[in-house]
Amino acid sequence: MPIDAATLDPDPVVQLERWLAEATDAGLPLPNAFALATADGDGMPSVRYVLLQGIDPDGLRFFTNRSSRKGRDLAVNPWAAAAFWWAALDRQVRVTGPVRLLPDDESLAYWRTRPRGSQLSAATSQQSREIGSRAELEARVAALSYEHPAEVPLPSFWGGYALSPRVIEFWESRDDRLHDRVEYRRGPDGSWHPYRLQP
Repeated sequence: MPIDAATLDPDPVVQLERWLAEATDAGLPLPNAFALATADGDGMPSVRYVLLQGIDPDGLRFFTNRSSRKGRDLAVNPWAAAAFWWAALDRQVRVTGPVRLLPDDESLAYWRTRPRGSQLSAATSQQSREIGSRAELEARVAALSYEHPAEVPLPSFWGGYALSPRVIEFWESRDDRLHDRVEYRRGPDGSWHPYRLQP
């Protein structure tokens, strides 16, 4: 079915939630994975995949090491772009906006839901930094596991972010590459305004 402003929800955050649910229901692997693009203070871009861990009108939530490349980028240039791609559904969504830190209590609440192995990996890895060998990394994990046989404490350098959408674009493949593109832009009053884009 062709998409346009009449067939999409007037609230693009709600529409994104619908497409996420449809990708999940279709059994696609990691339907909540999205490419997150950031840039440092000199404008040097960097992109990687992260997992969406929540969405609401305030933003797309994800969690990571705040001393990683993306964390360092966001500390000096708190804007980002996200791209979801569901190949089996011929759909993608792009989101752009400012990024803010989530409160510590939200980071802790999510941390406590993570498997112990994931907690140990996150707490020991100096993400994006060089290391001599995998054996060294595994030794750090073993040492931390021994030090904390029960609960692994939330590291001070790890936490959540929320990307607050200013622009959301919905894209769906059509024959002859005459694709459908609808972009929503958020006005100064917070309201959303849809526009059809050429493919």
